[in-house]
Amino acid sequence: MLKAFLNAFRVPDLRNKILFTLLIVAIYRFGSHVPVPVVDLGELQRQLEAQGQTGFLAFINLFSGGALGRMAVFGLGIMPYITSSIIMQLLTVVIPKLQQWQDQGEGGTKKINQWTRYVTVVLALLQSTGLVFLFHSGSATGSIDVFPEGTFTPPNVALIILTFTAGTAMVMWLGELITQRGVGNGMSIMIFTSVISSLPSDGHSILAQGGPGRFTLILLMGLAIIVGVVFIDQGQRRIPIQYAKRVVGRRMTSGGSTYLPLKVNQAGVIPIIFATSVMYFPTLLASVYHADWFTKVVNATTDPKHLAYMVTLTLLIIFFAYFYTAIQFDPVRTADQIRKQGGFIPGTRPGPPTANYLNHVLVRITLPGSMFLAAIALLPSIVLAYWAFNQFPFGGTSILITVGVALETMKQIESQLMMRHYEGFLK
Repeated sequence: MLKAFLNAFRVPDLRNKILFTLLIVAIYRFGSHVPVPVVDLGELQRQLEAQGQTGFLAFINLFSGGALGRMAVFGLGIMPYITSSIIMQLLTVVIPKLQQWQDQGEGGTKKINQWTRYVTVVLALLQSTGLVFLFHSGSATGSIDVFPEGTFTPPNVALIILTFTAGTAMVMWLGELITQRGVGNGMSIMIFTSVISSLPSDGHSILAQGGPGRFTLILLMGLAIIVGVVFIDQGQRRIPIQYAKRVVGRRMTSGGSTYLPLKVNQAGVIPIIFATSVMYFPTLLASVYHADWFTKVVNATTDPKHLAYMVTLTLLIIFFAYFYTAIQFDPVRTADQIRKQGGFIPGTRPGPPTANYLNHVLVRITLPGSMFLAAIALLPSIVLAYWAFNQFPFGGTSILITVGVALETMKQIESQLMMRHYEGFLK
């Protein structure tokens, strides 16, 4: 591994890309510590620490690298862009114009990306407005207003909202710079940086609360989770495809065989993001509708230590895993592309039988993948239920993101090294 890093820095253009990526990451982390004016940061930090790693605010705080807890310029982080990308992917299925753009190749992709940026700015504006009023009303911070008395005025509110929105737009621009001139996917690198930035403080908190014994056990548990995530993330079902010989002009092309990889975790971390967002809706309704029975139901379904929360989150993750996989992979279109290229799956007729076979395989392999997602998403709840920890650094979302981005970036650096006849990371 060390030799591969040294080889990466020996290549001038690759070294420049890595250094440029590190520079952009440093700028991003600096912006995550520059606070907006007016807000009482001490009170806000105390309330977020009291929430632990539960709730929608803690979820946004994870993706912003703790910037929301500091009410920093980059307080929203990359979360609006993630939401915008998901919305555009969902709309591509139902809006024919977006589907046409997707089929146009690079030109259509640029149009979709441009509209994704527009939606990101709109979502950042709406989300920053909602957060400002939630912090003022106390619904998000334990009924305590984080704005000092007399400071919640229209000019101050407008300034904070515009600062948050501009910060999100700049984060999106920095991520695109990494994609164009750096190493790896820029948005993924931003999320990766935000997630790992909180690991040292969380580890110190566990060591202080649980002592060396529990701290060591948590580290071993984290290593086991990482191994499991790598195993599932790399796991795939390979569907063999055979191509027949064809006559092209005066030449006969030789038939060959390849395979279609179907990943066990086709949806990635998206089901956990969807499920966590849906779990927050009852909390918003409870802040408006104050009936006793409804409040009890909301408290049961939003308390990570309660069985109702665990069951509900598991069912939502499984549902969204199937839902997002169905959007990402279309068996009918894939079967049609295989048929047009002169290929077929041995033992299965081209056309609808191939589509039915692919759909059958996809349904079967998605179940263990979704169950694994649910298991690692519930692990923090289980640990917090039995041990009195305020923080647990090895949650499902953070580990999935960290391992996935690390593998993706290593593969990209490895491909650059292999082009220059150096050994890569993965052997």
